[in-house]
Amino acid sequence: MKKDEDPGILQAALLGYQQQLEVINAKIAELKRRLGGRGAVPAAVGARPPQKKHRISPEGRARIAAAQRKRWAAAKKATTS
Repeated sequence: MKKDEDPGILQAALLGYQQQLEVINAKIAELKRRLGGRGAVPAAVGARPPQKKHRISPEGRARIAAAQRKRWAAAKKATTS
């Protein structure tokens, strides 16, 4: 029987890893508590929170539409000439 297949050694390794997991989970819980109970931590270091959605005023939307109509008219005039 190989050394790494011994049930006693495997059982001891499992217990050791479970204890490490409990310590890590306790540390994670402590950090979450210190952060103010926020459960979500940014996925990457330096990740920014989502920005608020930008809303365009009706006047701005009208200016954009007028500029697009002007571009379409110019393109249509160029293709018909």
